[in-house]
Amino acid sequence: MDNDQIIVGLDIGTTKICAIVGRKNEFGKLEILGMGKAISDGVIRGIVTNIDKTVKAIESAIEEASAQSEIEINVVNVGIAGQHIKSAVHHGSITRDTNDEITVEDVSRLANDMYRIVIPPGSEIIHVMPQDYLVDYEEGIKDPVGMSGVKLEADFHIITAQTNAINNINKCIKRAGLKIENLILEPLASSLAVLSEEEKEAGVCLVDIGGGTTDIAVFYDNIIRHTAVIPFGGNIVTSDIKQGCMVMHNQAELLKTKFGRAISDEANPNEIVAIPGFRNRPAKEISVKNLAHIIEARMEEIIEMVHTEIISSGYHKKLAAGIVVTGGGSQLNNLKQLFEYMTGLDTRVGYPNEHLGKSKVEDAKSPMYATSVGLVLTGFKALDIRESNYKETTGLSERKVKDKKNSNFFGNMLERTKELLLDDINDKQEY
Repeated sequence: MDNDQIIVGLDIGTTKICAIVGRKNEFGKLEILGMGKAISDGVIRGIVTNIDKTVKAIESAIEEASAQSEIEINVVNVGIAGQHIKSAVHHGSITRDTNDEITVEDVSRLANDMYRIVIPPGSEIIHVMPQDYLVDYEEGIKDPVGMSGVKLEADFHIITAQTNAINNINKCIKRAGLKIENLILEPLASSLAVLSEEEKEAGVCLVDIGGGTTDIAVFYDNIIRHTAVIPFGGNIVTSDIKQGCMVMHNQAELLKTKFGRAISDEANPNEIVAIPGFRNRPAKEISVKNLAHIIEARMEEIIEMVHTEIISSGYHKKLAAGIVVTGGGSQLNNLKQLFEYMTGLDTRVGYPNEHLGKSKVEDAKSPMYATSVGLVLTGFKALDIRESNYKETTGLSERKVKDKKNSNFFGNMLERTKELLLDDINDKQEY
């Protein structure tokens, strides 16, 4: 793949809109060239509710990322979330004419057939992900290409989103003068940034706590098994603090991030925080212990919902790698311990730094930007898949290996490509 290939991830979140510009370095690590952020006023619980405000925020974030990276941005990989996201497992099958080897085209045909299944009105399929394949009723096959068989079947994890929500995102991107390369479910993007292959193999649940939603993705045997979006996130905790402590929204946010704890027993009962009072009024004193009680009550509710989703996935007893918590909400003190106490599963905080090389932007290593970094990585993954499919269908990969042995590799490669094109043209003319 070309090292100069640039990919931009755009995370349209409830609290912030973030654009990240990245490229792969010579070691295959992601190098972040620029990042732009803007306050998100037009998004509620992951759904665009005000087009104009969202467009302004997107333009602002893109402008900042473009200026920092000195790259003109036209195409973006966008994340989608919200309570309207639904997932289900469907079975598909095709019968082939002959018993010879199964090809990439056969596997693609089976996957493309799944886009024709009947789904609820007003919904659209955004992802079709194969789980296990069956060849002539032989189960547990990960990759059927090259096997012989007449009947090819598979279970597919199908994710749908509301058509209106997709249209609103498309409208915002178009109005901001951009094009969408890929529309990606946000927990899938986050998983690419913070989970290792070993964790996905052993069984792991990713919990991405954003401002308006908490996204869940369960992996087992390196296959995604369950996805869900809970319509609560960090903002509802801030709202609880605002009401419980009778302070302003920005003061509640500061209290949460600087003094907040997810377990009230860990808070010092004698610690008091003074908040500036309203006009001509004395400062307001808030007990850190009381603050922790408010946060703990809401976080317990969110963790219970996460636990219910894990149980309903059927993989509760199979998650050897436990839970990985990421997103802005994961930075809350003692949250890891509360997750372990309530679910009985090992928990760690996921940082998107495993795939990052040396970057201009150090902020990107925060869990807050896991989705944004994941969207860039997903863009590169899609590019790799497209390239490998192209090589398989044109038969270039075998010729490349032979040509690599020659000293004039690029010259020979060019000649080979010309020969292939000429052969192709001649074949078409004969046909």
